[in-house]
Amino acid sequence: MTSFHEMNDRFSLQRRDVLRLLGASSLGATALPLFAQDAKLPKLVTVSGAITEVVYQLGAEAQLAGTDTTSLYPAAARATPKVGYMRQLSAEGLLSLKPDAIIATNESGPAVVLDQVRSAGVKVEIIEADHSWGEVQRKVQAVGRAAAREAQARELQAKLDADWSQVQQRVAAASKGRKPRVLFVLSHSASPQVSGEKTAAHSVIGFAGGVNALGGFQGYRPMTAEAMASAAPDIILTSTQSIEAHGGVDKFWQRPELALTPAFKKRSLITQDALLLLGFGPRMPAAIAELHEKFLAATA
Repeated sequence: MTSFHEMNDRFSLQRRDVLRLLGASSLGATALPLFAQDAKLPKLVTVSGAITEVVYQLGAEAQLAGTDTTSLYPAAARATPKVGYMRQLSAEGLLSLKPDAIIATNESGPAVVLDQVRSAGVKVEIIEADHSWGEVQRKVQAVGRAAAREAQARELQAKLDADWSQVQQRVAAASKGRKPRVLFVLSHSASPQVSGEKTAAHSVIGFAGGVNALGGFQGYRPMTAEAMASAAPDIILTSTQSIEAHGGVDKFWQRPELALTPAFKKRSLITQDALLLLGFGPRMPAAIAELHEKFLAATA
């Protein structure tokens, strides 16, 4: 069930202190979030970049007591107090912000920490992350409940559902022929990995009108020459963060394994921001629409 959050594990922790310093120095104290201005509204801690995006979409950012280190969009979210990486939470850090509710996915933990927070009387909303459109809907609904903004959440969901329906109709109309074989590469280190089934990348590729070039296993595996030769992808898909970690597109293509693929011959590479691509948040309809257009352009 690897997703954007797995990718963020390597970088969010290193960037956390820098981002907080930048937020404090360049924005100034007056630009920091105004936490729970209305005492009647619940104070929230969000543990997921996508969940934090929903809070901002609902206009509930003043209720944010804190966020995790995957919460990088919108830019204002970077200046919020941080509770650490979503898989490495501490009860002390969460409770120190005195939230009324914590909203997280089932990818968050450790579980014992969330149990401790519940025992302290804090409401904990856990959303199942199954890489479906339903996951996005559940995030909107959960934030609406926890933030006491259910009417706004219904309005946002109606808009997002309409946008999603239009995108999927567009993809279906254009996908009657051969679908491009797409390989997602997670490449934030010297040991790149490729995505199989039951991953966010697998679902995203399908939603955008492609076919995952690798199957028969779940999760991620090392990117080997054998795997590349058997996958034979038309397109390589990766995050902009992966390209940055490699030092640019040219250095990325220097990976010897990639030379064994049809995508290498055409230098067919598509990138997208990791949170946008794999976060399963309110920007997902736009992300899939953009990805679909790139698939079409790459195979024209």
